[in-house]
Amino acid sequence: MISLTATARPISRKAHRVAVGALFFLLGLCFASWASRIPSIQQRMGVSEAQLGLVLLALPIGQLLSLPITGWLVAKEGSRKVVIWGVVLYAVALVGLGWANNLYQLLPCLMLFGVGGNLTNISVNTQAVGVERLYKHKPIMASFHGLWSLAGFVAAAMGSFMIGRAVPPGVHFILIALLIGAGLAVSAGYTVREDSNVDPNQPIFVKPDKELLGLGAIAFCALICEGAMFDWSGVYFKKVIQADKDWVGAGYTAFMSTMALGRFGADKLAERLGARRVIQLCGLLTATGLTIAVLLPTLGTAIVGFLLVGFGTSAVVPLVYSAAGRSTHMSAGMALASVSTIGFLGFLLGPPVVGMVAGATSLRVSFLLIAFMGLCVSAVASRVRV
Repeated sequence: MISLTATARPISRKAHRVAVGALFFLLGLCFASWASRIPSIQQRMGVSEAQLGLVLLALPIGQLLSLPITGWLVAKEGSRKVVIWGVVLYAVALVGLGWANNLYQLLPCLMLFGVGGNLTNISVNTQAVGVERLYKHKPIMASFHGLWSLAGFVAAAMGSFMIGRAVPPGVHFILIALLIGAGLAVSAGYTVREDSNVDPNQPIFVKPDKELLGLGAIAFCALICEGAMFDWSGVYFKKVIQADKDWVGAGYTAFMSTMALGRFGADKLAERLGARRVIQLCGLLTATGLTIAVLLPTLGTAIVGFLLVGFGTSAVVPLVYSAAGRSTHMSAGMALASVSTIGFLGFLLGPPVVGMVAGATSLRVSFLLIAFMGLCVSAVASRVRV
């Protein structure tokens, strides 16, 4: 059984950091395991892309609806309790997704998966803020997010292995859930036990101040770029670059690789240059990379451009979350929920906006619009205290 009671022996800050890092990895493993088996689940259910696309909206809806409640729960109960039970819910929902036999069963499981993902997202980032506080606010947030990205590659490899051996998604997800449960059992005792400003009387809704709105605007612009890259990289390489089928995924791979790599180096860079300068640099890298891919649409130059975009998007959200967690206006959990809500809207809006602009003009024009969002990241960062 997972114990929520404090032990007499003090825990070192390194142990806290390893435990919270392990949670980030487990959460990334959970989400990416689901993503790796979407085609298998679609094939088993025999549904069209349009049907599946509509049902998949249940996940972000679950996330969005639970955002304000999550911040309130973290502020009221503390991030430790919320992250532990959130991880359990996330893993259970994953198993449900694997065993769903039709869209009517898949729909509630996806909503529950979205709720679990949001509970863990806010609470684990609040935990990371607490660990950062133990390091006297030395930047370490980006490395946690790097572990989440690294887990995506591990989950993709595991998914390919399972698909190659015809392992059903239900069995695959049970194995992942057991792995997550074991990791949680080891890590839970070393999580940060008290947040800096837990308030049992915290109201559910608190209006964010100007500073948090500015951080939310940065996250909004950055996550528009991320969402567009996640959903449209392959399409861009297929239709604009006209890459051979073996190279259609090269842009997405390039983007994800440098995004993960950049997160592991972003903390040291932020410590040397300051978070604001790093965010400004990231915005410029995103804009430059996309502009290269648009103006020079060949395979080599597009890959270089997407590599730059990966570096550009790597550090913005972690550094913004770190700044939000230090808010003096509200608790870390509520501040993170406020910034996440604004940013998440960008993540949702990015892909459909690219599609609408591409339909009205071209995909290259829509990617120039995303490049402009990169410039907006730099511009807003110059006016916000990070």
